[in-house]
Amino acid sequence: MAVSKKKIFVLDTSVILYDHNSVINFEDNDVAIPIQVLEELDTFKKGGDSKNYEARSFIRFLNSVSTDSLLDNWVKIPGKGKGRLKIVKEIDNLKHNAADTFDDYKNDNKIINAALSLKQEFPKRVVILVSKDICLRVKAKAFTLMAEDYLTGKIGNVDKLYTGKSIVENIDSEVIDNLFKNDRIPSKNVSKTKFPYNHFLILNNGKKSALGYYNSGEDQVERVEKRTVYHIKPRNAEQAFAIHALMDPDIRLVTLRGVAGTGKTLMALASALEQRSNFHQIYITRPIVPLSNRDIGFLPGDANAKVDPYMQPIWDNLKYIKSQYKETDKEFKRITEMVQTEKIAIAPLAYIRGRTLNNVFFIVDESQNLTPHEIKTIITRAGENTKIVFTGDINQIDTPYLDAESNGLSYLIDKVKNHRLFCHVNLEKGERSELANLANELL
Repeated sequence: MAVSKKKIFVLDTSVILYDHNSVINFEDNDVAIPIQVLEELDTFKKGGDSKNYEARSFIRFLNSVSTDSLLDNWVKIPGKGKGRLKIVKEIDNLKHNAADTFDDYKNDNKIINAALSLKQEFPKRVVILVSKDICLRVKAKAFTLMAEDYLTGKIGNVDKLYTGKSIVENIDSEVIDNLFKNDRIPSKNVSKTKFPYNHFLILNNGKKSALGYYNSGEDQVERVEKRTVYHIKPRNAEQAFAIHALMDPDIRLVTLRGVAGTGKTLMALASALEQRSNFHQIYITRPIVPLSNRDIGFLPGDANAKVDPYMQPIWDNLKYIKSQYKETDKEFKRITEMVQTEKIAIAPLAYIRGRTLNNVFFIVDESQNLTPHEIKTIITRAGENTKIVFTGDINQIDTPYLDAESNGLSYLIDKVKNHRLFCHVNLEKGERSELANLANELL
């Protein structure tokens, strides 16, 4: 009997909680789920967070395919060209036992044992443990067990991630003068190479410079002015680019990436207020990532009291915008009224599940803490006349098992670049204070 060359991938709980569809992403190879993973998923099935949704979705998937005992038989994974699926556990006569070696019978070591059992049972096949937990992968490799990260939703070199702009040097002074005079010039006067949709440009020649935006529909480079929105004036080129993208009605999806203090949330909120008459509601949200990964249930108070500390940075930005006006100014009073009537709503991301967002300017702060699946779920909520803005810093991730390459913000920028509805801006210069810049640059 011929030995199968197909691999066996053993999935850890972290993979399922990251993507409940993960079992279908291994081509025609077989997928094994250690029984301890099911036990852990059972503890995650209740709740409103994305991990709870992923756990419930995967359990429902298992139920749909388990016509036979998954502990005794390999079951075909639905879909053309897919492999088989089985629930596995460690065998009794295991030669190398992770639980004994580490003197700890916790689930992580039992999951390693389940993979080692498959390796012992099928010595001619390649067995690979897949986990988002780097520590578990290191422990697995100690037993010469192949282990790797779950790569679906993971981009390549983050240093090459799309930035949304190009710096074009040695531009003729006449070209820059014409851009200032006419507010637009043919793109061929700037470069023979086509730029991506909604791409920004800094034109330099050593003596003069100008900010530009590539209008793909007309194949023109338009001049970008430093426009003030709700009394917030851009302090650098990237902030001017951000406001241009946020104020463009034809751009429905915007991502703003930058370190702390670059003005991501402030620019988005001020631009939303400037366009308040164009939308029924301004909705600002962020994922809740409790400190030390403790559930917010341990905090005192009702639901609003529990989540309010996590929403405070958004309120701080709103207060800063209000501080640009006197209390007697109509703009100051308008913001207060919009909050009271929920024209401006600030709430945790979990509160939007199941909603259709019609006529909403929707800002998702700290989106680097979301998975690619969560990003997709949010965008699919968009109805008519809705604009969605994601802000975040991919180097400041608080969610376990996410990193700069696998988080939802990086994934979105990489996959949606050069689409006519999308625009991205990298905010590079901190404008909060010299002290904040010192921390970003030197610490």
